[in-house]
Amino acid sequence: MKDLKSGCRLAVVQAAPVLFDSAACTAKALDLICRAGEQGAELIVFPELFIPGYPYGMTFGFTVGARAEPGRLDWKRYYDSSILVPGEETRRLGQAARAAGAWLSIGVSEREENTATLYNANLIFSPEGELVCVHRKLKPTGAERLVWGDGDRSYFPVADTPWGPMGALICWESYMPLARAALYQKGVTVYLAPNTNDNEEWQATVRHIAIEGRCYFVNCDMVIPKSSYPQGLHCPGELAALPERVCRGGSCVVDPYGHLVAGPVWDEETILYAQLNLEQVPASRMEFDPCGHYARPGVLKLSVDDR
Repeated sequence: MKDLKSGCRLAVVQAAPVLFDSAACTAKALDLICRAGEQGAELIVFPELFIPGYPYGMTFGFTVGARAEPGRLDWKRYYDSSILVPGEETRRLGQAARAAGAWLSIGVSEREENTATLYNANLIFSPEGELVCVHRKLKPTGAERLVWGDGDRSYFPVADTPWGPMGALICWESYMPLARAALYQKGVTVYLAPNTNDNEEWQATVRHIAIEGRCYFVNCDMVIPKSSYPQGLHCPGELAALPERVCRGGSCVVDPYGHLVAGPVWDEETILYAQLNLEQVPASRMEFDPCGHYARPGVLKLSVDDR
């Protein structure tokens, strides 16, 4: 491995989006980036789909073999709040990263420039404000497939950071063994997991992956109160059935040995700070290096289309 900068001050942003409002979500993100930068953060991580929020519980009028016109209107409203990449929002996010002097990871609903397809995407900006990674979720989970398309490029990009290669898998992508292995093959030392998983089972998953990958695992979830949903949606029954706290968070940071460094934090908006000791990454691989001495490439081999 290359020599790594040993210390990283990490800020994990567990915050509520302003659903269906990309301008308000962007403004909130800019404020939080500024606050984290003032606290000396060198890496700032936001949840999945922070812009314009995760529309938990909505069906957009889909049933098997049919769809309802009011649901189409709600989908179009979400489409209108999704963002172009690159675009005005990414320009402002890049400026904020540069002003903070920090790496920035943030989840967005990306609107394709030449089609009407949306993608669940994660963006990584350098401290110079450059957009260096765009990762589109490979396979939207369950009913998410009614809203976002399959990732068609940018499968496993990694950022070359002072702390080693850094990459992201979105939510249940981390349950895809071969997707995890694709990141391990690239030597990730910092594994970002923007997500919307506020259950105990996920907490077991994040610790397992940290041990398996011998990397720092950054579990970044959001909180979603029912009040985040805007007025005027065409699904009052669906929204009425939601609990007052739709998503509870649970953000945390795990070291390469599977030990919690920070969190988990539940039921509140906060910025969770952690000090990463990157010396632990090569040290943890002494007896288990998943793509090094503990691999058997003559027996097992992963082929990745990495366009």
